[in-house]
Amino acid sequence: MGYRPIEDYGIVGDLRTVALVSKDGSIDWFCYPRFDSPSMFAAILDSGKGGHFSIRADAPDVVCRQRYWPDTNILVTRFQATDGVADVIDWMPVDPVEDDPHGRRLVREVRCTRGSVPIAVECFPAFDYARATTDVEVVASGAVFRGGGLTMHLSSTQPVLRHARGVTGAFLLREGEAAVFALHETPPHRPPPPPLSTPQADEEFRQTIEYWRRWLTRCTYHGRWREAVQRSALALKLLTYAPTGAIVAAPTTSLPEVIGGERNWDYRYTWIRDAAFTIYALLRIGLVEEATQFMRWLDARCHEPSPVGPLQPLYAVDGSQETPELVLDHLEGYRGSRPVRVGNGAARQLQLDIYGELMDAAYLYNKHGELVSFELWTHLRDMLEWLRENWRRPDDGIWEVRSGTRQVVFSKHMSWVAFDRGLRLAEKRSFPAPRDEWATLRDRIYEEIMVRGWNEDLQSFVGHFDGRDLDASSLLMPLTFFVAPTDPRMLSTLDAIMRPRARGGLLADGLVYRYDPGRSPDGLEGVEGTFSLCTFWLVEALARAGRVDRARLVFEQMLAYANHLGLYSEEVGPRGESLGNFPQAFTHLSLISAAFNLDRALEQHRSNPG
Repeated sequence: MGYRPIEDYGIVGDLRTVALVSKDGSIDWFCYPRFDSPSMFAAILDSGKGGHFSIRADAPDVVCRQRYWPDTNILVTRFQATDGVADVIDWMPVDPVEDDPHGRRLVREVRCTRGSVPIAVECFPAFDYARATTDVEVVASGAVFRGGGLTMHLSSTQPVLRHARGVTGAFLLREGEAAVFALHETPPHRPPPPPLSTPQADEEFRQTIEYWRRWLTRCTYHGRWREAVQRSALALKLLTYAPTGAIVAAPTTSLPEVIGGERNWDYRYTWIRDAAFTIYALLRIGLVEEATQFMRWLDARCHEPSPVGPLQPLYAVDGSQETPELVLDHLEGYRGSRPVRVGNGAARQLQLDIYGELMDAAYLYNKHGELVSFELWTHLRDMLEWLRENWRRPDDGIWEVRSGTRQVVFSKHMSWVAFDRGLRLAEKRSFPAPRDEWATLRDRIYEEIMVRGWNEDLQSFVGHFDGRDLDASSLLMPLTFFVAPTDPRMLSTLDAIMRPRARGGLLADGLVYRYDPGRSPDGLEGVEGTFSLCTFWLVEALARAGRVDRARLVFEQMLAYANHLGLYSEEVGPRGESLGNFPQAFTHLSLISAAFNLDRALEQHRSNPG
């Protein structure tokens, strides 16, 4: 089968998990019952034994196209064959009715819209990351698969045949005909229900369209880049775990930042760092309910001290702290990129910037959402008192390097944000707080950054105290109001970052690297691609600095690197390919923020061109 490019996938989901569907109709990644559960299909990490669920036109010279049904998360894969056209329509109902015998499910409906098309089906589960034995039973309604503690029923309106790895099917669809496949969990000792009929599937299809379109009407963004922003909002909604409101960084693990390299991480968790960016982006486009749910999830984390401090960098979607990092040696990895990791050891790192991001989220939510409670304030105040004693410690930083702790400038910058937002929130709400002590410390941190986080020779802020390494996280300084966007130091930092990487900068054709591992070793082999969220940070920094034409150019260059469905991974590789886990929530959050603020800057520039 071979490996498909990362950008060749779309996703469907039910706000608990997602499936990655390739351009040619193969589900190559699916974890059940939730994002961080072991995989059932993992061909994207091992095309031989990872498992897949493929529906395709069994004909020569087939042209494949893929799109989302407008304004929804329903995915349509079209096969244009010599004698006809067939669509595979994938969706997962978000709220199946309680007594529905099929329960939570992945539905794949095949429709022939013109002529006739032969269809081939392969459903080869590989439970527990392909570690468990799969038991296959063909039944009247389709097939039952057992393995890894799960019993999954594939209901089918077409007959399927037993295969060594699962089941296969082959049939001819004529114009106007359809076939329906539904994959769902079934109780181990209960007979599987009848197949989902075509009329039932069609009605559910219409209901799912209505759900997504009704949800999208809440998005208040109507600017220049409406299509990109709405697709980002729909993607972020799919990455939300409905029972808690947590948003995963990405629904995949170990998609590499370097092909054949070791920069492969599990992103199926929720990072505290994303908090302020999430709250800001969601509130800016009117998604108050999602912001509220996520803020409640954050509130709960403030009540649970971790082994590394009041907070840890990341959590499971249910809020649990344990995310042990393991290597799956039996999987070859995407295009041979090993190791394949599940779990994430960064949960036990010291990352001091997360306190600034949490305080900024609380401040923004209090300003634009609901008022922060006194109980939450007491936890935030205690957290700041802990930070008062610990902000000077070296830490692992925003990029979660594996080279040991250092005095990271961004961590100091966000410590300044933590105390600044604490002071603002206390003043706004008249909360009790040691204001004088926090103000004195805030000012001390500021001055230390200006002395030790600034390199006079480079005329730029740098990544580490007393260092010579540029770092894209400096672009956030004006976004957090640490410095004015037109401050001479910020403008010269922009100029330094925007030099080509070959000349000491961090730019490649308008796209931004987060840092240069040659100048700032991170303990890992290989050179990664440009970091997409950093490019959107550059857009905002340029827009705020008044360089709106350049900001728009960079933004629209970046839009061209979305895949055919408007989705982004973490990085862009040297040939313009997607690298890293996919799709990446942080990238879509930063796209929304950049679009909103660039729109505003363009309007201001139009009304005051001088």
